[in-house]
Amino acid sequence: MTFKHIFKAEVNWASQKNAVDSSKRFYSKTHQIKIEGKPVLDVSAAKAFKGDPELYNPEDLLLSSLVSCHMMSYLYVCSQNGIEVLEYSDNAEATLEVNPDGSGRFIEAKLYPKVKISNSDKIELALELHQKANELCFIANSCNFPVLHEASCEV
Repeated sequence: MTFKHIFKAEVNWASQKNAVDSSKRFYSKTHQIKIEGKPVLDVSAAKAFKGDPELYNPEDLLLSSLVSCHMMSYLYVCSQNGIEVLEYSDNAEATLEVNPDGSGRFIEAKLYPKVKISNSDKIELALELHQKANELCFIANSCNFPVLHEASCEV
């Protein structure tokens, strides 16, 4: 049996006075995303696309979703396999390729999870479980680009 969950997000944008450069057709990219019951998220385009570099951008959020989901999937599979995770960190990166016509897509993401566990006898299994976590990860399963892992594990 499959379960379906609906997620909702509202976007709000308005033209800012003096923000439109009619000769270049430039609009401010800053906007807000609202999700019921949560703080408003101020978002812009990436700096490379004339956005506000101090705000999150869709590319940041996609990669953040991927690393967060992988971590939660990983913690789940570790709990299923009797591995006590003490610490988890990741410094992930994703590569965006932009075409001459302005279209583009992510071509890959690389996750570098560093895990600390309590039992040295389970290091090999702990490393192998990143593959299982990737198979379960909702976000990774939704991506049309490879999600690679270069994991490390210590006690």
